[in-house]
Amino acid sequence: MVSRIDGATPAHRDRAVDGLRALALTAVPAGHWLLGGFTRDGDGALHNASPLSSFAGFAPVSWVLQTLGVFFLVGGYASVLSYHRRPSTAGAWLRGRMVRLGRPVLGVTAVWALMIPVLYTAGVPEATLRTGAKLVIQPLWFVGVYAVVTALTPCCVRLARRCGGWAAAPLIGSVAVVDFLRYGPYADAVPSWTGLLNILPGWLFAYQLGVCWGQGRLSRHAARLLLAGGTALFALLLLGLHYPASMVGVPGEARTNSHPPSLLVLALASAQGGAAVLLHGRIGRALRRPALWAPVVVTNLSAMTILCWHQTALLATAVPASFAGVVPGLTTTPDSAAWIAARVAWMPVFAALLVLIARYARRFEEPREPGGRAGRVRRAAAGLLAAGFAVFALRLA
Repeated sequence: MVSRIDGATPAHRDRAVDGLRALALTAVPAGHWLLGGFTRDGDGALHNASPLSSFAGFAPVSWVLQTLGVFFLVGGYASVLSYHRRPSTAGAWLRGRMVRLGRPVLGVTAVWALMIPVLYTAGVPEATLRTGAKLVIQPLWFVGVYAVVTALTPCCVRLARRCGGWAAAPLIGSVAVVDFLRYGPYADAVPSWTGLLNILPGWLFAYQLGVCWGQGRLSRHAARLLLAGGTALFALLLLGLHYPASMVGVPGEARTNSHPPSLLVLALASAQGGAAVLLHGRIGRALRRPALWAPVVVTNLSAMTILCWHQTALLATAVPASFAGVVPGLTTTPDSAAWIAARVAWMPVFAALLVLIARYARRFEEPREPGGRAGRVRRAAAGLLAAGFAVFALRLA
C-alpha cells in the first residue's frame, strides 16, 4: 500500500508543502489532547480544566504545538496555486472551496445535535454535555476564519504581485496597534471588544506570506529575516513586555494569546514561516521515502475529519470514564506530573478512536454530486440541526 501511494503521486506534487500541512494538522489534536483536561464534580459531571493552570513551566509545549501559523502559510501557498489553475471563474473556485470546508462542519455539528438528547436520556449530565459541546465547537472557529481568508485570495494575489513579502507588513502592524491599545497605558479606556479587531489580520498574516511564497515573491533571504525577526520579537514580547507564555488560553488568566491572536502569535508564525521556507527542500527530499510519504497523504486526505472529530474521540473516552469515578488522566484534576504521564498514556487510545470515527465521518469530506430535491432537504435538515447544536454549545439556550 505504501508503494502504491507513492507511485500514484504526481511528479509535480510539492511533497514538502503537504508534509508541513500534515504536521500542522496532527499538532491540533495533539495539543488539545495534551493541554485540555477535565475535573469531575460531585454529581459526576465533567468540566474543562488545563494543566497549564498548575504548570506554568509547561507553556513551551504550547509553542511547539501551536502550528496554525504553519497551516495558514501552506494554505496560502496551496490556494494561490489552485487559484491560478482554476478551470473556470474565481467565483466557481471559491464556491468549491467553501463547500469543501463547510460540509464536514455541517456533518459533525448535525451528528452531535442528534447525539445530545440520546446521551442526556442515557444519563449523561447536562453539564457534561455542555462541556463536550464547547470542546467540539472550539476548533470550528478556525474553519470560519479560514473561509474568510480564502475568500480574500484574489486580493492577496494582487498584493503579493505589487509588494512581495512586504504585503504582510501592514497586518502585523495592525495587530501591534491593537495590542498597544489593549495592554498599553490607555488599556482601561479601551472597550473589551477591541481585541476582536485582531482576528482577521492576525490569521491573514501567515496566509498572505503563503500567497507570496506561492507567487515566488518570498526569497530565502526574506525567509531568514522572518525567522530572525520573528524569534527576536517573540523573545522581546515574552521577556521584555511580559506577554503570557502560553500560546493557548489558560483558565483563570485575564489575557490570552490565541483568542484573538496577539502579536506573540504573529511573531511565532513569522519564525515558523521563515523556517518552513528555508527547510522546504530538505523536507521534500525526506518525503521521497514512501514510508514517510504515505502517512502524509492519508493525513491530508482526512484533514477536515481530523479537525472536526478529534475532540469527539477524546470525549468518547472521557464521558464513559466519568461514570467510573476517578480515572487518572481523564477525570482527575490536571495538577500533577502523574496526570501528565497518564494523559500521554491515553493519547494512543484517543488516536485509535479517531481512526475508527474517521472511517464513517470521512464521507462528509468526499465530494458529491447535487442530489436534487432530496439532497436539498437533507442539507436543510442538517443546517437546522447544526444551528441547534451551535445554540446549545454557545449557551444561547
